Amino acid sequence: MPYQTLLYEVADRVAVVTVNRPEARNAISDQVIAEMYQALDAARSDAAVGALVFTGAGDKAFVSGADINAIRARRRREALGGLNNRLFAAIEAFEKPTIAAVNGYALGGGCELALACDVRIASESARFGLPEASLGIVPAAGGTQRLPRAIGWSRARYMILTGDPIDAREAERFGLVAAVVPAADLLPRAREIAARILRRGPLAIRMAKRAIALAAEVPLSAGLEIESIMQAILFESRDKEEGTSAFLEKREPRFTGE
Repeated sequence: MPYQTLLYEVADRVAVVTVNRPEARNAISDQVIAEMYQALDAARSDAAVGALVFTGAGDKAFVSGADINAIRARRRREALGGLNNRLFAAIEAFEKPTIAAVNGYALGGGCELALACDVRIASESARFGLPEASLGIVPAAGGTQRLPRAIGWSRARYMILTGDPIDAREAERFGLVAAVVPAADLLPRAREIAARILRRGPLAIRMAKRAIALAAEVPLSAGLEIESIMQAILFESRDKEEGTSAFLEKREPRFTGE
């Protein structure tokens, strides 16, 4: 099925998913959500895709959150349905590495989309915010849960309770993004990061993603046990044999994910 609200392009094993609604500041709609799932399914089933980059069309907004008219019409049933929440949980749990290339305003659901990705980088014009309290609601697609884990409780409380946005440099200082780059360098930098990840052992990357996700859900003792079990599995893998052999032989490894 062709995409109406997204652009989906694959090159050099990286799929770039662009929310393509610049006239609406790339606001999330039901159709965007449906097509995001379609893009995830396409990337999951395509062996030529090793990583995903999420960004927004134009230079004004990454994703500006949900349409306010749509929010105004929603009631209890829609909130409990958690459409955005389920989508962002699917992105967070996605097997392949994900990178948010934030090119402008990342407000509300846009900030929550970025939080669901493994790596976040931003252009110098990026702005991050969770302004839901100004609408009489809360950031309920992971904002109250993922933001404190990313930047700490004090800073998360400040952002959520005031609703004030922060700029890219402050986001970098908070630890919300890994790097800030000029706008022209944003997608090339995202692709460069993806390429670096893709040179690592794919089985190790997948297990590392899972171990990091579990770190926020289990006690330290349980997390350390999970880490040891994952390492035990990797110690028996072909990738571990290939990686160590390549290092000793001073050559690039040829990982197979086995």
